[in-house]
Amino acid sequence: MRDAATALAAAGLDNVRLEARLLLGRAAGLSVERLIANGNEPAPPAVAVALRELMARRIRREPMAYILGEREFWGLPFKVSPAVLVPRPDSETMIEAALALMPDRSRPWRILDLGLGSGCLLLTLLREFPAAHGVGLEASAPALAVAQANAAALGVDGRARLLLGDWREPAWHEHLGGPFDLLVSNPPYIEAAAIDGLMPEVSRFEPRLALDGGPDGLAAYRAIAAASGDLLSPGGRILVEAGVNQASEIYELFQSRGIVAEAPWKDLGGIDRVVSLRH
Repeated sequence: MRDAATALAAAGLDNVRLEARLLLGRAAGLSVERLIANGNEPAPPAVAVALRELMARRIRREPMAYILGEREFWGLPFKVSPAVLVPRPDSETMIEAALALMPDRSRPWRILDLGLGSGCLLLTLLREFPAAHGVGLEASAPALAVAQANAAALGVDGRARLLLGDWREPAWHEHLGGPFDLLVSNPPYIEAAAIDGLMPEVSRFEPRLALDGGPDGLAAYRAIAAASGDLLSPGGRILVEAGVNQASEIYELFQSRGIVAEAPWKDLGGIDRVVSLRH
């Protein structure tokens, strides 16, 4: 673990002791707790070989979540692969907002998630609202398979209808059903020309389809805003994640469609991370 941490630090990475421990645990097939308890035992040669292979991937800046195959979100384990964005703590703001705005956990809410990815938003909400049913739309078949596996692992697959579809196609929303009480989305919102300048873990490894928001980063919001009136029940809510300094423009797109703006929700960094609207 010491040698792994030294190699990771030399590659310019942060949190190297934690990452070295996680990589060694994966190489040895041990939990962190077991690794600590068995830390004085000699490491088998096969573990050292596996650790070197995992370290090489991380030094190339492959995200830890892809190497480990899992990422925690809202205290729940989500399988991830290079087909999906890595769930981020900032996106948990969406869950906080939904629970505050829809406090009745027992109601059979109907929830729609556009741009499903790993399913972290929709499936977490279905866990929090045990009577709710949800529909998720995802344009990537490999990503949809990841979400389906997560739905089954979390025990909500019986209440989740996960569909392949693309909001860039004509009439994309007509087969989703509805109306819905809540629409959530973490759509692609990076300006296309800015993607290559992002940190290597993102620009080299995360799926471009889930990052590329078009020339101004707002293409997906336009598609969602145009269909929102048909998708929501009266009084239904929209929660969409926003990039830095995008909230005001996103509000304008939805308000031009007759959707009422509510106060945005800030993430832990104080950024307006979730745009909140009501039909």
